[in-house]
Amino acid sequence: MAWKTLDQMDISGKRVLVRVDINVPVEDGRVTDATRIQRIVPTVRDILDAGGKPVLLAHFGRPKGKRVPEMSLQPLVPALEEAFGADVVFVADCVGPAAEASVTALQPGQVLLCENTRYHAGEEKNDPELAADMAQLGDIYCNDAFSAAHRAHASTEGLARLLPACAGRLMQAELSALEAALGQPERPVVAVVGGAKVSTKLDLLGNLVARVDFLVIGGGMANTFLAAQGVDVGKSLCEHEMADTALEIVGKAKAAGCEIILPSDVVVAREFKAGAAHETVPVADCPADAMILDAGPDTVARIAQVLEGAKTLIWNGPLGAFEIEPFDAATNAAAAKAAQLSRDGALTSVAGGGDTVAALNKAGAADDFTYISTAGGAFLEWMEGKTLPGVAALG
Repeated sequence: MAWKTLDQMDISGKRVLVRVDINVPVEDGRVTDATRIQRIVPTVRDILDAGGKPVLLAHFGRPKGKRVPEMSLQPLVPALEEAFGADVVFVADCVGPAAEASVTALQPGQVLLCENTRYHAGEEKNDPELAADMAQLGDIYCNDAFSAAHRAHASTEGLARLLPACAGRLMQAELSALEAALGQPERPVVAVVGGAKVSTKLDLLGNLVARVDFLVIGGGMANTFLAAQGVDVGKSLCEHEMADTALEIVGKAKAAGCEIILPSDVVVAREFKAGAAHETVPVADCPADAMILDAGPDTVARIAQVLEGAKTLIWNGPLGAFEIEPFDAATNAAAAKAAQLSRDGALTSVAGGGDTVAALNKAGAADDFTYISTAGGAFLEWMEGKTLPGVAALG
């Protein structure tokens, strides 16, 4: 791996600039979900235990270069102190005399939290001057924000080129998991890709068919592939205008020796609501006045069979309208199978992307997956085979 970890840095007595993602939900001045804060604890604790001084850099919301009081990081201090078990000092800027004075005054065992990097217009423009000003605050740069690594910003990319740089524990775990899933995976590799639209995942599908052995397509995307192959999908969500593109992806998969798995049976209903009257039919028998809202049990059995023979799984997106019962059945069953195989040590399973985390949590399967990425856009861009500026800069 081309990037260094904290283990390769001499941290004792050093100021360590740590780029973190603590863009957490806050209501009435209180953090309502501290998951992202919990995930940076190992990095901060390791720096403190090694005698370093952690200086946290983070964004919050989209203030677009202006000081928006509601987007201050100050309300996060109590939640950070509780998570770290350490005193957290806040400074109302991430550059300049006040920030420099706060770093100088930082005592052993304390953590410094700098104000929202996006209060400066130069952050999102990757302004070299802003990056240079930030660099004045530290001796070492540690990026622990994989979720922001697809952005070439001053605090994610520019700064990494100015100081000795390494990956934090969360970044290290994320990159190691993704390397195991797509870089040098154990074969066979299965990818499950779901969601509403093919058009939003073209790069992803194009990259995966060349790199995986089986590609399971679910959700509204599957309807587009079925329709392209002449199946009448009734009133289902479907991008009919993407038919040629879908057939092109099928052709690429065939040439690469990747088997695409589409639903062979489907759960259909006339209305999209919880507990709606529904039936399971062969995919060729979708009624003209109905919508496909989930994959059927035969399809799930085929997916389970493929998973049993697999060594590696990458999962992005649900197989049906998982938010509403009973159209969560296929996602829940396939997720439970993947979780069981992962728990038994037979499968390396990596999942990520917005709806994916929610679907796997709802299925009660998330805890047994080998790795769940909360990164969203960065996870998708990695799966698409794109270079992430924040990762490349660590090399």
